[in-house]
Amino acid sequence: MSRQPPIRIGARGSKLSLAQSGLMQARIATALGAPAGASQAEIDSFAQLIPIVTSGDRIQDRRLMEIGGKGLFTKEIEEALLDGRIDCAVHSLKDMPAELPPGLILAATPEREDPRDAFISHICERLEDLPQGARLGTASLRRQAQALHVRPDLDVVMIRGNVGTRLDKLERGEADAILLAQSGLNRLGLGDLPKSWLDPIAAPPAPGQGALVIETRLDDVNAPWLEAVRCRPTTIAVAAERGALYALEGSCRTAIGAYATLDGPLLSLIVEALTPDGVQRFRRQGEITLDGSDDIDAARALGLSLGGAVRTEGGHALILPH
Repeated sequence: MSRQPPIRIGARGSKLSLAQSGLMQARIATALGAPAGASQAEIDSFAQLIPIVTSGDRIQDRRLMEIGGKGLFTKEIEEALLDGRIDCAVHSLKDMPAELPPGLILAATPEREDPRDAFISHICERLEDLPQGARLGTASLRRQAQALHVRPDLDVVMIRGNVGTRLDKLERGEADAILLAQSGLNRLGLGDLPKSWLDPIAAPPAPGQGALVIETRLDDVNAPWLEAVRCRPTTIAVAAERGALYALEGSCRTAIGAYATLDGPLLSLIVEALTPDGVQRFRRQGEITLDGSDDIDAARALGLSLGGAVRTEGGHALILPH
């Protein structure tokens, strides 16, 4: 029996990215007709993973904002998508810039993992318990600003790299504690490492954190297999968060957090932006009742509204100078 050639899935080559993309590969293969309990060879016959090394993976000694921003994690993958070398790409949604290249679209978001930031340290169990002047390792401007807002005495040290690299640096004593996305730890089977987590209301995570997204060409957005991996509640929540990201012109030079929750038809959203030193914090919170007609557009509009209010209040103070 003939069938279409396997879907080619582009993804970063890191251990976490391949683990995440492997989950999506299996989902896509099932949607295309792979039998339950299919072997890896059978899955590969329906959907193939194609690792692509990105500029963001190659350059590890500087913050992203110094070398071009989040787009460095997607540039080469999106070029392969536009050139037709791959059919779709799997990304961590929090790594996606607010705007995409023309011709591409975020086509499907599956169920979200834990969106919280995890605190890992060998000397204490909570951020609040770190000794005076302790070194907190992160390359995220948002995590830096949120931590300094609570603990202005901390010494924030730049630690980039994949999850394993960051854990190794913690082991070597390059930092007293680090912050990582709990979702990534869960997908790598390391979910039991943290002893505590940042409260997502007190310290909202990056917009879309914990969610994966499948990016395709615009012409392919209605492919039937995409519908099989979509999660509507997650899609609505992240639409609100990314609306805020867009309104705030979010980049690696702005410390932005957004957290949306859906309780039946009630969508709640918290948006905050901080000055890089954590001294000033601007927050807005709102909710709407969805009526089932244009829920994703309504969610995005809520994010745009709250994000716009934060931007108006914070102004230029929110952007890290070049």
